[in-house]
Amino acid sequence: MPNKKRIYYFDHAATTYVDLQVKKVMEPFWCTKFANPSALYASALEVNGVLNDARRSVAQILQALPDNIIFTGGGTESDNLAVLGIARKHKLHGRHIITTKIEHHAVLHSVEQLKNEGFEVTYLEPDSQGFISPKRVFAAIRTNTILVSIMYANNEIGTVEPIADVGKEILKYRKINNTIYPYFHTDACQAAGVLELSVEKLHVDLMTLNGSKIYGPKGVGVLYKRRGAEIQPLIFGGGQEMNLRSGTENIPGIVGLAKALELAQENRLDENMRLVDLRNYFWEQVYKKIEKVRLNGPDLGNESVRLPNNLNFSILDIEGEALLLYLDAKGICCSTGSACTSTSLEPSHVLLACGLPYEYAHGSLRFTLGHCNTKADIDYVMKYLPGIVKRLREISPINLQFDPKKNTHAKIHQR
Repeated sequence: MPNKKRIYYFDHAATTYVDLQVKKVMEPFWCTKFANPSALYASALEVNGVLNDARRSVAQILQALPDNIIFTGGGTESDNLAVLGIARKHKLHGRHIITTKIEHHAVLHSVEQLKNEGFEVTYLEPDSQGFISPKRVFAAIRTNTILVSIMYANNEIGTVEPIADVGKEILKYRKINNTIYPYFHTDACQAAGVLELSVEKLHVDLMTLNGSKIYGPKGVGVLYKRRGAEIQPLIFGGGQEMNLRSGTENIPGIVGLAKALELAQENRLDENMRLVDLRNYFWEQVYKKIEKVRLNGPDLGNESVRLPNNLNFSILDIEGEALLLYLDAKGICCSTGSACTSTSLEPSHVLLACGLPYEYAHGSLRFTLGHCNTKADIDYVMKYLPGIVKRLREISPINLQFDPKKNTHAKIHQR
């Protein structure tokens, strides 16, 4: 048997491997404790108790109530349920929605569907580092606005949005106008395990989480829904999940998600510090050894506004897709643009929304670090990355004049 090539994995924003502690707690529910939690016999009641324990565990981390927690089939479904569910349930009160140009496609495509159904949408633009202004959110609210959906942390450039401040602006609008609208949803899939998740401190009505970004299983998610925020279901059937998400619950997945979230929150501060050190070292090496590179997203150093594991940068005069293939041949896994659109040759909608020229966005790379990564892994990447970039530039038909005036970000670098 040939030796299996080692994989150097730097795509944790796309998905994570399952933590062994998570795998262990899931195992009994595949073949031993397999009963349907809706049944009435003893083994089913035992599984129902496990389901309730998982719901309480997630609720405690979010500082919410157990009946605020809806288990779904993943982050995409949770986003769909929040956006479509609120809009369709409350359409008689208004048909205006506010979101941003840098949301995950699970939100953007849901909003596009609502536009087809007659809703109006305001897309807020970020600044050059990906930040959405809370004051601009407030200014965009109309009397017929029923929903605001703004992600907590961006999956591509790592920008941490001021969600708590946005929530305060929405609460202020409600108080001034004596209304329950608009509801406020945030996609927090990238934030879980890294940032504060208290729904009370964030002032959100709905929050999306999933398992596959926190070393939990794929195919399972959470939608937090504040009590009193009525939504219309997307899936109908047996009335599970408080009549909001029918279908026999994925007990192994739910147990795994709850355990993964618990572990992530317990260890997040120490792990964040470790990842920040690794990420900063990585950028120092890139900045030192490769010409014509630009850091995308917030500046490094202010850790409250950028995910600790995110490093996104553009390399001029190359195609990001070609670079990925060369890196993959060395066992290095990373991404260009958003992982969920990796089959598309179109540049990142996030980077374009931040004002980057097409060529800068097309040459972007995203490295997202995780539990498995070490300084030695970064050194391995840097052993090959400068040489690959040099070769691609030599054979590339692209030879752009590097013009810092196209973008005044401080981290543009040319020797």
